[in-house]
Order: sequence, then structure tokens, then C-alpha cells
Amino acid sequence: MRSSLPCALIAAVLVTACSVDTIVNKVNPYKIDVRQGNYVDQAMISQLKKGMTRDQVRFVLGSPLIVDVFRKDRWDYVYRFKPGKAEAEQRIISVYFVDDKLDHVEGDVSAGDAQGAAAQQQDHRSRVVDVPATESK
Repeated sequence: MRSSLPCALIAAVLVTACSVDTIVNKVNPYKIDVRQGNYVDQAMISQLKKGMTRDQVRFVLGSPLIVDVFRKDRWDYVYRFKPGKAEAEQRIISVYFVDDKLDHVEGDVSAGDAQGAAAQQQDHRSRVVDVPATESK
């Protein structure tokens, strides 16, 4: 009886060790959202005007993530968002300069009306909720 107990215990450990991977997949631990790069939204792009200086563009969009040493007339703003359990989302905005003045913008966000974009973004962010008053006894 004494010799069969250690053998049974070892066998049980070996069998459960093979299924640890399936147990971990079922537990599914919490994964944090990962944000990397420069967040650039439509309201920020709408503030850009042709002929702005590099300092003005940097003030509006922030410092670029990538400044290519071979193309000094181009700044790239890259933003990547990876939700914990969903697919990653990536935005790339390229800003082009001619004679140190803004010439054009390419990428995932298009130029438009600054006031309209800001109002739309504000409407999207705010939500009004009516809370009924509690009755006093």
C-alpha cells in the first residue's frame, strides 16, 4: 500500500502537467490595453493649414514619432492601440513640408472643418443621463 501511493501521486502530477496549457487558456487572465505612439485625432488634423511652420505643426500635433534622416521634409505620426483581447488598430499620419512650410498631409485622418470636428468629438464624448430623485420618507 505504501509503495503504490507515491506511484499514484507521481502519475497524477504527470497527467495534470500535460493539461496545464488547457487550464491556462480557460482561465484567460486580464490583459491591459496598450497604447503606443502619438495620438492624432480629426480635430487636431483640422487645425493644420497649408503654409504653417514646423514649430506650429509641432504645437498642434506634438513631436513626431519618426523623423526620417534621409527625408527631412517628412514627419510621421504613428499610433497603435492594442486592446487586451481584441485586434490591434494602427494609424499613420505623414506630414510633408516644402521650404519648412506645411505642404500636405497624408494618412488615415483627413483634413476638414476644425469647429465641426471639435463639436462632433465633444458630442461623442458627452452623454446626459437623467437620474430620478429619491423619495424621502
